[in-house]
Amino acid sequence: MSPGLHFVVGLAAILGCGLIAGTFFAFSCFIMRALAKLPASQGIAAMQSINVVVLNPIFLGVFLGTGVLCAGLAVHAALSWSHAGAGWLLAGGLFYLAGDIVVTGACNVPRNDMLARLDPQSETAAALWGDYIGGWTAWNHVRTVTGLAAAGCLTIGLQLSHSGNLGL
Repeated sequence: MSPGLHFVVGLAAILGCGLIAGTFFAFSCFIMRALAKLPASQGIAAMQSINVVVLNPIFLGVFLGTGVLCAGLAVHAALSWSHAGAGWLLAGGLFYLAGDIVVTGACNVPRNDMLARLDPQSETAAALWGDYIGGWTAWNHVRTVTGLAAAGCLTIGLQLSHSGNLGL
């Protein structure tokens, strides 16, 4: 990969990781707390709506596109292991792929799918709502931290790969 392309891909991945980490941060800090304060039927209906609306080209493009960029950087880093910053780039790519893409698919999406099948007005839904909020938010904390860790590692890796040191 040319140095210019490497820089552009790295910068785009960093920005994507930061954007996704910020989105998940908002959910962890106040959106889920606000939904939990609502009556269960209203919180469930609101989250069901969020889970439908989030499946749009802009969010999915950033979320999945960042995954593609991180995978490419991780592969490039593994194949260029002797180059400065390779370990940081590999770590950053893996943080995002494992902590954001895999956790989303394995932990948050199944909870969303379960919630989508519920009638918000039912007693069953109300009984499940507290567990949903707790489990979904716990995994969302993981996604927030790993997205931020990915952005940090990629930033250090990109800096090292383009200057050979941090210049501190």
